[in-house]
Amino acid sequence: MSDTQPDAPSLYAAREPVFPKKVYGRFRNLKWLIMIFTLGVYYLTPWIRWDRGPNLPDQAVLVDLANRRFFFFWIEIWPHEFYFIAGLLVMAGLGLFLFTSALGRVWCGYACPQTVWTDLFILVERWVEGDRNARLRLHRQKKLDFRKVRLRMTKWIAWLLIAVATGGAWVFYFTDAPTLLIDLFTLNAHPVAYTTIAVLTGTTFFFGGFAREQICIYACPWPRIQAAMMDEDTLVVGYREWRGEPRKNSDEVKAGETQGDCIDCMACVNVCPVGIDIRDGQQLECITCALCIDACDDIMEKIGKPRGLIDYMALTDEQNERAGNAPKPIIRHILRPRTILYTALWSLVGFGLLFALFIRSDIDMTVAPVRNPTFVTLSDGTIRNVYEVRLRNKHGEDRPFRMTVSGDPAIRIQLEGTPYGAVTVPADSTMLQRVYLMAPPSSEPAHSERTEVRLWVEDTSNGERAYQDTIFNGRDN
Repeated sequence: MSDTQPDAPSLYAAREPVFPKKVYGRFRNLKWLIMIFTLGVYYLTPWIRWDRGPNLPDQAVLVDLANRRFFFFWIEIWPHEFYFIAGLLVMAGLGLFLFTSALGRVWCGYACPQTVWTDLFILVERWVEGDRNARLRLHRQKKLDFRKVRLRMTKWIAWLLIAVATGGAWVFYFTDAPTLLIDLFTLNAHPVAYTTIAVLTGTTFFFGGFAREQICIYACPWPRIQAAMMDEDTLVVGYREWRGEPRKNSDEVKAGETQGDCIDCMACVNVCPVGIDIRDGQQLECITCALCIDACDDIMEKIGKPRGLIDYMALTDEQNERAGNAPKPIIRHILRPRTILYTALWSLVGFGLLFALFIRSDIDMTVAPVRNPTFVTLSDGTIRNVYEVRLRNKHGEDRPFRMTVSGDPAIRIQLEGTPYGAVTVPADSTMLQRVYLMAPPSSEPAHSERTEVRLWVEDTSNGERAYQDTIFNGRDN
């Protein structure tokens, strides 16, 4: 008896590249507009200038990691105000839930960066190698002749330039763009900048040029969790099977059944960027880009059939149409309890952030009592507490800040390094100031374990004030 075992069958299937066919229609035009808008915003935003005065950067949108601040036109977010960024992330999540609940994976099909850059790379590929059939022939051509090498190299060089521009645009968000551009070309930029550009160039080149739909199908977690955001009223791209079947050349038609509207032209499959057949029903791979709708509508017009064989629809529409009833109006699919709840939560967070933004002061302070020791007894019996006060001046020029204390009239304040109760805080910066609070030996705060006090800071140039509550510690006897 032989000890050899039969080879186990391979579970690996090589990827079959997808070559989408060019298509025209309202959804394809919408995708072009969104691509132009999103890429324009991404590439051009770092170059928008915004005058903030002599002591601040003139870039409208800037993530200033060195000084731990974020600038967005007239808005400046400081490190202690990170709740604004957290709020925006919450709004982004709620917005994604809202759009998915109403229109399925509409974000994936129109505005996801992977979709936008893949569309751009496919556009370049089509310009260089031709439409779907030409690209298929070139892919299946075994002989590596001069023409194939020339077309591939031209395409890859164009992809590489786009990828470099993508990585370059990203680093411009973190420092002054014109200055960094000069430093990059003169080789004076920080190594982190070159490393970041190289990483983003490589990932963009690979994801948009080669991985494409594989990122959406295997790497992205959103297809796995989107079902939790959807229900029977969510609008998704679907095929009206009850109208299209049986298809032309099917066994049913050959047996004498009346043919449906679908002529099995494969137009919907040929334009799909993820290579699926929407006629097989809803699938995880579908990104709801609606290009199959444009392709099918074009065929229906040519053969004199009504448009909409493939269309945006909900499961409830299928039930109604199979029963001979009219589908629900689109507005009733969109406005339902789930989407209204998401909209309300999204609006609540947005209004909360706006309210917090408009009521915040241009001066701020934080107080940290020095607890080692909690108090000091001076030679005359005076009780002294020490505090580290961080003063923030959010204005574009130096401002004089005066500090006072309230809570008990016996407690007086003294600032280290100056005989006056005021200091000058540099423009758009934070200054650490040591502050002493003192109570006479015969006063009540000197003999109380804890006395609540309030430290005030006032911008003497305009009267704007801020305060922080703290505790004065006494002898407790």
